[in-house]
Amino acid sequence: MEPADITQLWVYLSTKPLTGLTLTLVAYSLGFWLYEKSNRNPVCNPVVIAIALIAFLLRATGTPYATYFEGAQFVHFLLGPATVALAVPLFRQLDTLKRALPVIVFGVLFGSLMASASTIVLAWALGAAPDTLASLAPKSVTTPVAMGIAEQIGGIPALTAVCVIATGIVGATMGPMVMNLARLTDWRARGFAMGVAAHGIGTARAFQVNQTAGAFSGLAMGLNTLATALTIPFLWGWFFG
Repeated sequence: MEPADITQLWVYLSTKPLTGLTLTLVAYSLGFWLYEKSNRNPVCNPVVIAIALIAFLLRATGTPYATYFEGAQFVHFLLGPATVALAVPLFRQLDTLKRALPVIVFGVLFGSLMASASTIVLAWALGAAPDTLASLAPKSVTTPVAMGIAEQIGGIPALTAVCVIATGIVGATMGPMVMNLARLTDWRARGFAMGVAAHGIGTARAFQVNQTAGAFSGLAMGLNTLATALTIPFLWGWFFG
């Protein structure tokens, strides 16, 4: 087949919604295959590989992101049911969760504040503009909520979305290494830390390693989202209003 024919074929296929869906599934499958081949090395995170492959293909073919998303939105829609499904492993760990409730509440509040405060202080020290600081503040919660918080306090939602994804990827990649260095072996604590710091991507990583860690990570992700949504706008208005 001539190069011109291939180009014309892609122009035709790129307008079909199922192409974006297929591309997403193939890219992630390839990323997960490489992840398995590397003995589940966190550096070979399948989400990172899939994003890189899709971005390269869209860039190389000149395909607008909006065109790709017409098909990928089906995967995006499933984020809601997938998040709700986290209640199942949480229910299985209900007795353990009840016993650890005081520690969980303190951990979420402290982790939420530290995740935002440390980022804001570092960015401020590096000379970041106020709207950039506001965009970074909710980086450790799931993307839709983080974008809403950023918009409310004067941030740039698009920048927040990028920061949230980057935070999840870095947390899922580096988190296990950091916890190993700290000799943190309790799966409940490891999962909880991943959920607070790296939201959904970290939770997916926790489930791949241990079901208990995944359950606590899902709980931490949900509670951290709630805590951040309630505290960040209030504290932002207090300090910067």
